[in-house]
Amino acid sequence: MKANLFSRLFGGTVAAPATKASKAGPLIALQGQGRPAWTPRDLASLAREGFMKNAIVYRAVSMIAEAAASVPWLAYEGEAERPDHPLLGLLSRPNPRQSGTAWLETLYGNWLVAGNAYAELVQLGGEPAELHALRPDRVKVVPGPDGWPEAYEYSVAGRAVRFPVEHGQSPILHLRLYHPLDDHYGFAPLEAAATALDLHNAAGAWNKALLDNAARPSGALVYRGEGGANLSQDQFERLKRELEANYTGAVNAGRPLLLEGGLDWTSMALTPHDMDFIEAKNGAAREIALAFGVPPMLLGIPGDNTFANYAEANRVFWRQTVLPLVGRTADALTAWLAPHFPGAIRLGFDTDAISALSDERNALWSRVGAADFLSRDEKRQAVGYGATQPGEGGQEGDEGWTN
Repeated sequence: MKANLFSRLFGGTVAAPATKASKAGPLIALQGQGRPAWTPRDLASLAREGFMKNAIVYRAVSMIAEAAASVPWLAYEGEAERPDHPLLGLLSRPNPRQSGTAWLETLYGNWLVAGNAYAELVQLGGEPAELHALRPDRVKVVPGPDGWPEAYEYSVAGRAVRFPVEHGQSPILHLRLYHPLDDHYGFAPLEAAATALDLHNAAGAWNKALLDNAARPSGALVYRGEGGANLSQDQFERLKRELEANYTGAVNAGRPLLLEGGLDWTSMALTPHDMDFIEAKNGAAREIALAFGVPPMLLGIPGDNTFANYAEANRVFWRQTVLPLVGRTADALTAWLAPHFPGAIRLGFDTDAISALSDERNALWSRVGAADFLSRDEKRQAVGYGATQPGEGGQEGDEGWTN
């Protein structure tokens, strides 16, 4: 008999388990075994203040989601490509309401805005039939005794449905971005850029307020009457009514303020130039773009000369942001869906179909084509194609080596 982690913490002696398990996992479960672990942030605020009210966030998320969803899937069994595999059919038409591209855009969008994305697998007769993307704010992770999720709970309108994880297979796929301080939920890029987001939104609100109230910038009307006398109550009310009626609103923007004898205007605010207003807003926009991995040049943000041209920035965007995201998704979908299909199937993606990378592809083909020490099959494998199959024709040294 050997005391395990729980018996050492709470007393008692139990037999050590015979199966492999994480020693740290049960400590995670101590926080709330069998109950939903609620997300520690306000996802609704991130969505509203970020994606729904900020053009930089909206465009960055849309660009990444649309680009990633446009990459074609490939299915392999071993090294052989299987273009007619049913898994590809499921991904191309995951459910009656969405195309494969629309479903993936939703999945990627949730992942980027919330740091978490959830997909549900529906089976008919034990066979995969449909895939659905679930709203992250409605899904909660239910940790089990070992610290890993034992179920996922989906709640809406006061009703909840629980999806249990059985025998290591889950009807829910949970995609999450790395979070250093959370065991169950991902870290949204918007949280890292929260200060920049507030600054960018505040700059827009300030601009709007300036238009709505242009004739009343921060300052003071000072009455310099003889003998230090103050305005009478009637004079004060009349001055207030005239300011509101004649100098407030966008239509009165820039209208000069006419002051009667004894009144003087004293400015009490910094001008946009003093605050370096435009550069501060662009700096915040660049920081938001940085959090999402989108080169500012692609978002039309001025003052960024990191890349020589737009095409170079676009290649960096695909290589450093889009393709890693697609690669992680391919691995996750393979681990989640492959057990439901016969054979050792795995998902990949076709980079040759990405027009933004065509220059890189052409350069690679030229270098490989000029390598006389490589055979035809070695050249094909070097550029991502399989060896020549019997009956395909062609000889080593042919110009059409990528047949």
